[in-house]
Amino acid sequence: MVTRAKAGIFKPLKRINCHVTTTSPLPRSDVHALRDRNWKESMLDEYNALITNETWVLVPRPANVNVVRSMWLFKHKFNADGSLNSLVVKPATIRTVLSLVVSRNWPIHQLDVKNVFLHGHLSETVYMHQPLGFVDPNKPDYVCHLRRSLYRLKQASRAWFQCFASYATRRSAFGLFLSQSKFIEEILERAHMQNCNLCRTPVDTESKLGSDGKPVNDPTLYRSLDGALQYLTFTRLDLSYAVQQLHVSFTTQLTTYTDADWSGYPITRRSTSGYFVFLSDNLLSWSAKRQATLSHSSVEAEYRGIANVVAETAWIGNLLCGLHTPLFTANLVYCDNVSIVYMSANPVQHQRTKHIEIDIHFVRDFVAPGQVRVLHVPSRFQYAGIFTKGLPTALFLEFRTSLNVRRPPAHTAREY
Repeated sequence: MVTRAKAGIFKPLKRINCHVTTTSPLPRSDVHALRDRNWKESMLDEYNALITNETWVLVPRPANVNVVRSMWLFKHKFNADGSLNSLVVKPATIRTVLSLVVSRNWPIHQLDVKNVFLHGHLSETVYMHQPLGFVDPNKPDYVCHLRRSLYRLKQASRAWFQCFASYATRRSAFGLFLSQSKFIEEILERAHMQNCNLCRTPVDTESKLGSDGKPVNDPTLYRSLDGALQYLTFTRLDLSYAVQQLHVSFTTQLTTYTDADWSGYPITRRSTSGYFVFLSDNLLSWSAKRQATLSHSSVEAEYRGIANVVAETAWIGNLLCGLHTPLFTANLVYCDNVSIVYMSANPVQHQRTKHIEIDIHFVRDFVAPGQVRVLHVPSRFQYAGIFTKGLPTALFLEFRTSLNVRRPPAHTAREY
């Protein structure tokens, strides 16, 4: 028997075009929003942000006071191509753009800040009804005594401006200056260290931290302070090792310094490498990280740091090309190990380099065509040492000044 399949005769299949979307429609009310999984997750994220920032405290409703109504606002924020996403920019990108702004006298426009109005403190007394869908079942008759501003409050814009002014940014003919003194005071207040004594350097030159000490009393507060200090290194890069300004003269050349503290961590004996990248006199990028693997020698530790900084300069070079400011000279990489300088140009492999062959080939791919030059600098002038180890006070202050971390050239907005 000959069937259709054996004869190669098949019934045509009807293709159905199905379009599936995960974007929820705009809800008509709070009740509809809470029934939708996507909107409910967004509402929970927003509510948790309010609670984390201690935006209000629940109090009994006072008599003869006006209590403002709270409401949820729902809206899709689409990109030009119709997609919904949130991109995060690298700090080095911001500094590169600011460097070009200063050198070419471009105007600067404002940026968007997530939960922007939650950062401003209220000086007025404002009471608000509890958010719909998130009423405390144990205190349903209580109201929210606002401690921070909320979106569409009359006081919100002024409160946020006062907060933003504390991060004083001053622009002059000599460049840009960013101060975070108010943020530093908030960190000290959170840690109950407002009256602590001053210290000339952020880390002791002799102490080595281990895991056998007494645990902290409040791990949540410790992690919160650690994250705040990580953010503070955006302007106070001299704190990078302890936690993990721009000039008018402008030439398109990248100059980098890199150093490594071989087996400096006493528990795992992993090395700490650090680097920073200058575009002319403008500091663009820096890093202080513990290496992921062990190094058999100081040469291995130093060369891994070289590979990291070469990768960073390659990325910045591509960024500058996208900003129509290409590099025409070789990137200069300074290290205080003479063996590294010879290894970067010597194509011969030997026993000491077998563990870092990938890093060696990666660096040589940039050294051979003249895109990168690895040069020696004495340890006395190895500024990247501020990222890898504790330094004496005099040397620390000298290195910090070389990184353009200094006192304000004029009064900040907070001091007026």
